[in-house]
Amino acid sequence: MTAVAEAPAKTGAQGVARGGLANMVGSALAGGTGVAVTWIVARALGAEHAGAFFAATAAFVLVGGLAKLGTQTGLVYWPARLRATGRDHLLGACLRTGLTPVLVLATLLGAGMWFGASSIAGLTAGGSPEVVAGVKMLALFLPLQALTDALLTATRGYKAMRPTVTLDRVLRSTLQLLCVGAAGVAALWTGASLPAFAFAWAVPYLPVSILAALALRKIYLAGKPERFRSRRSERLDLRREFWRFTGPRALASVAQLALQRVDVLLVAALGGLAAAAVYAVAGRFVVLIQFANQGISQSVQPRLAEALAVGDRDTANHLYRTATGWLVLVTWPINLLVILFAPLYLGLFGNHYRSGTPVVVVLACAMLVATGCGMVDMVLAMAGRTSWNLYNVLVALVVTIGLDVLLIPRYGATGAAIGLACALVANNLLPLVQVARAARLHPFGRGTLTAGALTVGCFGVLPRVVTAVTGAGPTGLALATGLAVAAFGTGAWLLREPLALDAFKPHKLMSRRTG
Repeated sequence: MTAVAEAPAKTGAQGVARGGLANMVGSALAGGTGVAVTWIVARALGAEHAGAFFAATAAFVLVGGLAKLGTQTGLVYWPARLRATGRDHLLGACLRTGLTPVLVLATLLGAGMWFGASSIAGLTAGGSPEVVAGVKMLALFLPLQALTDALLTATRGYKAMRPTVTLDRVLRSTLQLLCVGAAGVAALWTGASLPAFAFAWAVPYLPVSILAALALRKIYLAGKPERFRSRRSERLDLRREFWRFTGPRALASVAQLALQRVDVLLVAALGGLAAAAVYAVAGRFVVLIQFANQGISQSVQPRLAEALAVGDRDTANHLYRTATGWLVLVTWPINLLVILFAPLYLGLFGNHYRSGTPVVVVLACAMLVATGCGMVDMVLAMAGRTSWNLYNVLVALVVTIGLDVLLIPRYGATGAAIGLACALVANNLLPLVQVARAARLHPFGRGTLTAGALTVGCFGVLPRVVTAVTGAGPTGLALATGLAVAAFGTGAWLLREPLALDAFKPHKLMSRRTG
């Protein structure tokens, strides 16, 4: 009986492994190119103009998040739920319900951003004409950014991870690096121009949005059910249910983006553009962590929605705990190494940025807590508690804004890091308690605890012991890192069973299918 019960859970974990591995590889590429783009901008524009660029792109992402209306959750949750409950003839209506408002609102907000460019620039960068031109340039691409994300979210609702990996993680990030790199080279002869860098950063959304639309059309037509006609009453009921679920998530997603981006804007406004550049550069590694989180959670999301839709709590718990163990295994080494190498890492962007070392340490410690809770925010949403999700994010947003206003004038970028760290901890511990009480789910399984102990031992304790003996110079750090990686690889192999790493074996996946 136990073996039969465990089979769906293990099969689900193998499906997550297939999609998650590809997504994590793509996310690693996207994170790496993002760091490279940050380096180019920091070097080419200088601290003041780089701070203005980071503030403008933060505003772009924040407004784009508003335009998406929470469909990052709704367009995964509802297609998965419709298929699981035998209502797949409503899939077309579901896609239209989610995508059409996004396009309309994104166009309106893009126009608003264009005409309000002077006000946006005045709040964060003193109203410089060059910054105004950069904001206007980004406004042109806002509808494409929002639509691209919504289209790719809809493909994940069909459990298709390839479009997200190939189009967003690989194509968009590669084009972004190439275009920004070209702008950096051109700046050597013509001088650095913020609008040129803004155009280079945003223009990849044009081809990616077209390809994302074609990918969704292909997936929809391939899975179109024989019965595809629906009654008007069914469509009206679906729209009400869709937006009753997605509405709170729309506000929560905006608050979540504000939580991630408002600190850059506040540092620019309260601490100056140079401090904003230091803060943005020092916190850039967080994007790597977020990409890894997305790489796993986006693969888990449709399967978790299906399991919870039919009341299969055992499978849901197995997916959540297994995925959290993998997330810890991938992200905790990054956090611990970033703490170890903070001065060297920041020095790559210029000596001025070494002052951001405390920012790196504070944010890395907060990310250890956040990733240790797994993708708890998504789990709460997939359990149907989107209103709770909204309350949690609003609490976290109040925390970060309140602490930023108090601390940035005195401590600069470090004050913003403290504010964001406290908000991240609150935004993960609150839903962790709620998920445990309301859905009886938690991430602390055997795999999570094993992954945590292994990574702390290899990348937290061992490097400190080595550098205490050899010193913290280049030779000592290189030796410490080499020993940590070797010990980690050996430990992961020996502990592959509790870590559920066998799910990544291709031959095992095939034998499960044919067995």
